[in-house]
Amino acid sequence: MKTTTFVLLLWVFSTIQIMGQENEMETWGVVYNSVGNLRAEPRHAAEMVTQVLLGMPVRILEQKGGWRRVETPEGYFGWISGSVHPLADAGRKHYLAGAKVIVTLLHTRSYAEADETAPPVTDLVAGNMLELISADEGYYRVRYPDGRNAYVRKTDAEEVTDWLKGVKLTGESIVQTARQLLGIPYLWGGTSVKGMDCSGFTKQVYWMHGVILPRDASQQACYGRLVDEGGELSDALPGDLLFFGSKATEGEDEKVVHVGIYLGERQFIHASDYVRINSFDPADPLYDVFNTNRYLYTRRMIGEEQGEGMEELLSNAFYH
Repeated sequence: MKTTTFVLLLWVFSTIQIMGQENEMETWGVVYNSVGNLRAEPRHAAEMVTQVLLGMPVRILEQKGGWRRVETPEGYFGWISGSVHPLADAGRKHYLAGAKVIVTLLHTRSYAEADETAPPVTDLVAGNMLELISADEGYYRVRYPDGRNAYVRKTDAEEVTDWLKGVKLTGESIVQTARQLLGIPYLWGGTSVKGMDCSGFTKQVYWMHGVILPRDASQQACYGRLVDEGGELSDALPGDLLFFGSKATEGEDEKVVHVGIYLGERQFIHASDYVRINSFDPADPLYDVFNTNRYLYTRRMIGEEQGEGMEELLSNAFYH
């Protein structure tokens, strides 16, 4: 009887211990490189499907060798090698609870000391987030998710709470941010200023206004409010998203393959070879006959950024 009781108690204790270990499993991670590349398969030669930015929380779903399969805040999936510091859920919540700064300059660096002549720690790009340790006259002292400390010039970043209070989601501000990205090269799967595809471009522009858009053009086309479908663009406003592709026919569904941002005056900005401005107007030197012929419709995201699929940054489940 004593032996049976002892075995039972040992089993209960072991079960509780295992459950505790499972609860502390590192099922989350935070990106520690300025940009991390997600691939379709766990190998470097595989297609790059998207990117993640420094400070972004991701959910770890699977590990294979030195690769992790992760889910991004917008619900995209891919394999990443390195770049992610794993955490248990408690660690993720602790990380999110701390003050942060967001990089607002397109490209910059962090430094080992509060001196721009000091050795660099890493490169930084727009949208990167770092834990704030302290602030002095000209620099933020910051901590990376993997524990490294560094300094970032105050001119290159802003405290996230202040940034969110000050950011204005208007057509004018969307256009202004989009124009800052002119000339950035096209990169399939890219969502950062190091290179971006068409939907990565629109995603990055809205991200810099505190809004998370779905990853792909076909996904972005499912959200927002339809404001033009005939091609007249009379109701389109600067900052609206323009979608391109092929219309539905009797034998085939609609196919959205490209997206851009409306600038007004029948001009739009998009990532095609590089971020550029084109026009629907045949009399405009920037006329784009190819995209004019495959234009589908326009959707307005501004004022529609609440709810599943398209949401404000702090409303996303990964950030709280």
